[in-house]
Amino acid sequence: MVAGIGASGFVGGAVIGAAVMSHPGRPAAAAAPPPCAADGSLGRYAADVLRVIDGDTFEAQVHVWLGHMLTTRVRLRGIDAPELNARCAEERAGAEAARAALRGLLDERAVTVWNIGPDKYFGRVVADAGTRRTPDISAALLEQGVARRYDGGHRDGWCGMRVSRR
Repeated sequence: MVAGIGASGFVGGAVIGAAVMSHPGRPAAAAAPPPCAADGSLGRYAADVLRVIDGDTFEAQVHVWLGHMLTTRVRLRGIDAPELNARCAEERAGAEAARAALRGLLDERAVTVWNIGPDKYFGRVVADAGTRRTPDISAALLEQGVARRYDGGHRDGWCGMRVSRR
């Protein structure tokens, strides 16, 4: 699989890959079910975190099918964190706190991503993510006060706003 593929190809590519992997001389199997997480839930993909980019985005190698991995950036659904390319010192401090908080949550290991969709930037997907200890990373970042809710559209700036510096 190619890094940076869109979400529609993300799941579709896994099913196509399963058909292509059939043995010569055997008919291709019907589309196999999507991979399961360790907890048996469908549509969840194990992810090995490669790096944390900022407070709401990380790069991961996602296990989309047996033996097939996809490297992509994952933007956490439903939140917005301050930007590292900040317009003021308090936004920069908030961005560093958000990135540290996300790094801490992802360090729990056993990361899964689900509810994957396309993002406005090529090479990135929007998804929910969690670990065994933290089932919803976006909710945890909101609870820690290092991010705010975001459902698309215009984003307000962070300068002049109080952001937790945990």
